[in-house]
Amino acid sequence: MAQTPAAPAGAQGVLPEVVVSGSRQEHAAEGLALSYDVLDADALSDAQARSVREALQDLPNTSVKLLPSRFSVTGVTSATGRDGNAGINIRGLGGNRVLLMVDGVRLPRSYAFRTTVFDRDYVSLELLKRVEVVRGPASALYGSDGMAGLVHFITHEPQDFLRPAQGGDTPRTLGGRVAASWSGDDRGRALAATVAGQAADSVQWMLTATGRRAHAMDNQGDIDTPDSRRTRPNPESAESSAVLGKVVLRPAAGQRHTVTLEHVEKSAAVDLLTSRTPLPLAGTPAQVAGATVDEHAWRSMRRDRLAWEGRLQQLDTPLADELQAVLALQQSASRQVGTSVRPALPLRVRDNRYDERTWQLGLQAGKVVRAGAWTHQLTYGLEHVQSRISNLYGGLNPAPPEVFPLKRFPDTRESASGLFLQGESIVGDWSITPGLRLDHFALQVTSQAGFFPPAAQPGQSLSGSRVSPKLGVLYRATPQWSVFGQYASGFRAPEAGQVNGYFENLAERVVILPNANLKPETSRGVELGVRGRLQRLQLDASVFSNRYAGLILDAALIGGAGTAQDPRVFQAINLERARISGVELKGRYDWGAVAGGRLATSFAYGRARGRNLGTGQPLNSIDPAQLALGLQYQRAAWGLQLDARHRSAKRAADIDSSTAVKPPHTQLAIPGSTVLDASLQWRLRPDLRLNLAVHNLTDRKYWLWPDVQGLAASAATNDAWTQPGRSAHVSLVVDF
Repeated sequence: MAQTPAAPAGAQGVLPEVVVSGSRQEHAAEGLALSYDVLDADALSDAQARSVREALQDLPNTSVKLLPSRFSVTGVTSATGRDGNAGINIRGLGGNRVLLMVDGVRLPRSYAFRTTVFDRDYVSLELLKRVEVVRGPASALYGSDGMAGLVHFITHEPQDFLRPAQGGDTPRTLGGRVAASWSGDDRGRALAATVAGQAADSVQWMLTATGRRAHAMDNQGDIDTPDSRRTRPNPESAESSAVLGKVVLRPAAGQRHTVTLEHVEKSAAVDLLTSRTPLPLAGTPAQVAGATVDEHAWRSMRRDRLAWEGRLQQLDTPLADELQAVLALQQSASRQVGTSVRPALPLRVRDNRYDERTWQLGLQAGKVVRAGAWTHQLTYGLEHVQSRISNLYGGLNPAPPEVFPLKRFPDTRESASGLFLQGESIVGDWSITPGLRLDHFALQVTSQAGFFPPAAQPGQSLSGSRVSPKLGVLYRATPQWSVFGQYASGFRAPEAGQVNGYFENLAERVVILPNANLKPETSRGVELGVRGRLQRLQLDASVFSNRYAGLILDAALIGGAGTAQDPRVFQAINLERARISGVELKGRYDWGAVAGGRLATSFAYGRARGRNLGTGQPLNSIDPAQLALGLQYQRAAWGLQLDARHRSAKRAADIDSSTAVKPPHTQLAIPGSTVLDASLQWRLRPDLRLNLAVHNLTDRKYWLWPDVQGLAASAATNDAWTQPGRSAHVSLVVDF
């Protein structure tokens, strides 16, 4: 569904939109000197968004990779489809270069090593009250990983369900919501329920539980053979569940304590028909003996979070008017198991794990100083994050010379400490916002067991520091129009798997070496924009240019001829420099009263260009331009919405095939596409609404660029990466 920005702040009965992530505190969105997006709970529910991709699909220069489960257990290309929602791309960079948080707590990173990818899909959308997106470097406020931007997932509070009933003014003491949904493109069924209560004047509580079952996402492939020629989806059964509990205490005026317990779990089982060798088996005796005749895979991921957040307001001390503190413990565990059956060779099993256990501490203070027409808002504080990261690879019949169990990198403790300071000065129509953050990061090997040996050398530790400045300026030209500009910097510290990753395969004649001399990746971004908030029109437009240095290439070829005596040697190195620039436009126009209802149009457009400054080649991570248009018609009892998304073609001139596929192949270039969706909301009662939708009305066959990177144009199975055809969706939401 096309995004629907909030109504103009000046509209009657509509509160100004507030954003937390742009300044680390609640701030009027129209006063921020940066580009942002906010998706609230109603928008997510009405759009029947099931994944992060669907939630963010209409934001300018923002995308999410979502691959089909089409891989082999041990093959070199077996990562395809293991990574789910592999990562969010903002303005041409993605993965761990985009910082993800839930309620201010950092989500686990993704980890990829050759045939294994562990993703970051640790979020359940049913738990969220809103999603905030900051586009552009964010390290001046949040430290490492905020190179390209920030996505902040903010969960519901008890008070969201205890507001007065329509027409009343007395808050409820008990309330909640129940939602059920069905989707046709993956035959998915979901149920979510929330109950919240007021236990006393100073105590509120809330409990949410949700579950979903689905099958493989449909596509428009038409080959249904049970082997590698197949373009239909592999048979898949997926389950997910989540629980969120909160208790909010207000023991005194200006004092608030929130205790949160969150559990998210997801799993999937896949029958890997596409990895089977076509029958009858042919080739040399060795090829027949080693052919794959049956493969299955199972993956699971779990995240648990226990957090306390405290807030003291109305302090009125010389140093602070407000104090905020956060203490959180988060543990995540991912596991992937695969079995491979061959006619005359032993059973192959791969059982791989990746775990993170993280403590996060934050302390933040705010102070407002006024002198005549001058107002200064000071925000400062400190953060400390410590993660214990481990991996384990096990199974049966590894490739020589490896022996299971083993570790791709040693057990590691990653820690990061940061001091930050931001000041916003308002003088007349001008707002000037400088900021500075000092970070120290350390990667310390805590145990060599399972890594060295068999690795040729022990794991090494690494540490460093970065200073991240920013400066934003906003000018209110009129009460309706403002212009802004920002300079911001970002960085990403090297990760444990990049610094100490080791791999050796005699059959492939490949060695991957560690690199303890890696440096942080860095970014510098400049942005100029204009913002309009009129009675009927609201508009945000911006242009940006970002430069990146020291980008880490995870497996750069540094030597070797590929022979048994001289294998090819790969290593993660700081190699690439890049420049990405682009334009973004979004907004909404209210046409007013039409035929007893109200008509509005929403729009969003994003286009970017990027180049590797070392090679002069285009960056494959840049998405084609996209235009999203939405037409909304609302009446008291029902609403209708039509959405169109046009994605430009990814031309061969915008692709660097040498980094995408092996020569002599060329990367698949995809055509442009326009996809239409329609949805209807019927409000049967003020507390009961039915949502009906049809996606891809014209049954258009199309691909999305994030999903097809690495596919050769000559491959006969590229239809397996197409998006679903026409599908129906329905949901029912009851508030009480």
